[in-house]
Amino acid sequence: MSDERDSGTSSILLSFLLGGLTGAALALLYAPRPGRETREYLADKLQEGAERSRGLRDDAVSKGREFLDEAGDYLERRKERLAAAVEAGRQVYREEKDKPKAKG
Repeated sequence: MSDERDSGTSSILLSFLLGGLTGAALALLYAPRPGRETREYLADKLQEGAERSRGLRDDAVSKGREFLDEAGDYLERRKERLAAAVEAGRQVYREEKDKPKAKG
């Protein structure tokens, strides 16, 4: 039964892709612009898309760096708190160790 579902899914996906390619080909064939204008238009759109993707990439890298900086600061604060707690525990241990023992 799984094979039947996989086959059905594959055929649907293949049909979708073929339909998309056919639509793209027909759109280029029946475009109201001559070939040169269409190529220039597509080149401009590709350039715009590339610029936009570079901008998005730069934003993502910037946000990633900010996140890493914040995470580093957070870890540093936690490390300092842990060190202070360990030192306080050591101090209490020393004080208790140095106290004279009560005889009961």
